[in-house]
Amino acid sequence: MTKRPLLYALMLAFAALPAGAASLVKTYSYFSIGGRTLDDIGTQLTKLGPQVKSTGMRHPGATQMAFSTRVSYAEKSNSCRIADVNVIVKVKVILPEWRRPRKADAGVRLFWATLSADIKRHEDRHVEIAKNHARELEDALKATYPQKTCDAAKAKAAEITAAILAKHDRAQVQFDRVETINFESRILRLLRYRMERIENGRLPG
Repeated sequence: MTKRPLLYALMLAFAALPAGAASLVKTYSYFSIGGRTLDDIGTQLTKLGPQVKSTGMRHPGATQMAFSTRVSYAEKSNSCRIADVNVIVKVKVILPEWRRPRKADAGVRLFWATLSADIKRHEDRHVEIAKNHARELEDALKATYPQKTCDAAKAKAAEITAAILAKHDRAQVQFDRVETINFESRILRLLRYRMERIENGRLPG
């Protein structure tokens, strides 16, 4: 098992939240890797994984995300309020797909099954964080008090949007930080759990 931490990263997308909530559009894409040993797989992930602009590095998985906010305004003689809001999060999750050699060692297969499931869980959590902040942004904009002019209302909407998106970015960075610290202990725990399930006949060997 490689001791080199496999860092996960961020990226974009599109999907559907419950009615009345922000909108999420979500897609998946995959990149293929080879390798017969754990070191081979680690090298392939480092070489072929998606490159993230913020780090300049390649990662085992990535979630690309972009927020789009549509706001309409209702103007009266002496005030302007936000009439409707729709926040759309476009997300693209990029995951690895192992081209498993025919004679791949059982231990390597077990490790890959554990690692790939953890990569997907990690990226899906990035999507969940984005979805939660999109809802928060939409709710905050809808709750805004009327302003004297529509220019003032637009300025207030921009201020709220910037604050919540900054909060979102901090939450994503903090999540990555915690995941990186706990990576090795988490993978070992998941490996033990998967092995126990195989021994109990709950998973195929």
